[in-house]
Amino acid sequence: MRRARAREAVVRRARSREGAPRARRGRRRREVIPSASRPAAPDETSVADLTPRLRRRVWPRLVVGVLVLATLGAAGVWLVHQPFLRVNHVRVGGLRHESLAAVLAASGLESHPPMIDVSAGEIDRRLAGFAWIRDVRLTRRWPDTVIVQVQEREAVAVAFDAAHRLQYVDANGRDLGPAPLHANLPTLRYTGPSGPSWPFRGSGRAAAYVASRLPPAFTRQVSVISEGPAGTVTLQLTTPVRFVLGPATNLEAKFVAIASVIAHSRLSSGDIVDVSVPGALSVTGAPPS
Repeated sequence: MRRARAREAVVRRARSREGAPRARRGRRRREVIPSASRPAAPDETSVADLTPRLRRRVWPRLVVGVLVLATLGAAGVWLVHQPFLRVNHVRVGGLRHESLAAVLAASGLESHPPMIDVSAGEIDRRLAGFAWIRDVRLTRRWPDTVIVQVQEREAVAVAFDAAHRLQYVDANGRDLGPAPLHANLPTLRYTGPSGPSWPFRGSGRAAAYVASRLPPAFTRQVSVISEGPAGTVTLQLTTPVRFVLGPATNLEAKFVAIASVIAHSRLSSGDIVDVSVPGALSVTGAPPS
């Protein structure tokens, strides 16, 4: 028994010695395959394989997103054009000389446009043809109300047109429309050659400018403001006394001189006071008839 066991032990040692070198030799002979030529493992994914897969995932989502945005946009356009978001109420303030019905008709608001389409610039352009309207401010009050606040021009004088009809005139010489004969404003007169055209927007514009600058102290005493071809402006008072202003410059000093003459001098009907040089006044009597 002992001999048999010893023999088996010797055989096992011999076998273990023979197996160890083989394992080591097998590890040495193992070849390292480059990664470029090594086949991918079942759980590995290359960039070339990933791109088509991403495209297959992203494109449907992108298309769906575009369709959703387009649908929302179309729904928004449809919503803002519904009757409850159209102009159903219009309030106009500041009108004194222009007709409310004419202003509404020209503005286009009576056609009940969508609130989103109402433009202050467009309304201002449409109302620019009205002589009295200088400025328009527009306010939208959702869902269906528009407020139009009009600022009209101010008449500073009156003048007769080529057909001898009395018209209101603003500071820029604009013809504002018919005026009553009893209008309590100075009358403009241009004594130069003007032809049939309205002179106070051109060669006679200085007379309108002077009318807009008259101080309240004697505005009501001025009956006529005349301008000659050389630009010389003359004020005809109700007294009647005339003040020659010369060109429409340095008006404040000239008005102070006029007020001083009216307050401290005794003038006779027909006197002419030259204040074109405020520090060197001259008074002459009425020209011989």
